[in-house]
Amino acid sequence: MIERTVEIPTRDGTTTTFVVHPERGGPHPVVLFFMDAPAIREELRDMARRLATCGYYVMLPNLYYRSGVLELGAEDLADPERKRMFALMNSIDIPKVMSDADALFDYADADPAASDGQAGCLGYCMSGQYAINAAARYPARIGAAASIYGTQLVTDKADSPHIVASKASAELYFACAETDRWAPPETVEALDAALKTGEVNAEVELYPGTQHGFAFPQRAVYDKAAAERHWERLIALYRRNLG
Repeated sequence: MIERTVEIPTRDGTTTTFVVHPERGGPHPVVLFFMDAPAIREELRDMARRLATCGYYVMLPNLYYRSGVLELGAEDLADPERKRMFALMNSIDIPKVMSDADALFDYADADPAASDGQAGCLGYCMSGQYAINAAARYPARIGAAASIYGTQLVTDKADSPHIVASKASAELYFACAETDRWAPPETVEALDAALKTGEVNAEVELYPGTQHGFAFPQRAVYDKAAAERHWERLIALYRRNLG
């Protein structure tokens, strides 16, 4: 595997981005991997590496660069770091992250190791909405997008994922925890109903017995069986659509 950390110019500065892909057999399909609220850490880099071993050019950008923050430290943050995390999370939004996605694709397009064909995107927690919006922003480029226990999936905003999903040509996948205060059952049901009404190529899957964060191995709520299922779903999704 080849991995490196690069500084990618954006409209608002530069985002420190972890890039990993196989050494051989390229060029490889691009996958944009959007971080969750606790920010960049080795746990996420390891997840990017696992995905890259399946044949993908994975890009994990720091979304908090505008605030000069890269890593927050521990997974389960206590106050006041937890308050700081929520402030950072609220400092970014869909337009800002979509601008970052433009810069990420520009970087990938200049790298011979990255394919210019169908790409994928992936978002956990706060970034589920970003993955779906990226698919809507790049209907000709993104072939598959996944939201893993995503938040803000059904809102009253025009860029709410349950609305913009209809603009995507990608196959969409939503993995939802059974117990999730940020995506309760009524939200999941409303999301599923909206996608079916819009005839979107999407699956909403509820993971029984799980809590928000179940795929992260360093979390207390980690569920190995569910985490492995989510990897199987992701890899199958990308193989169907990215080649």
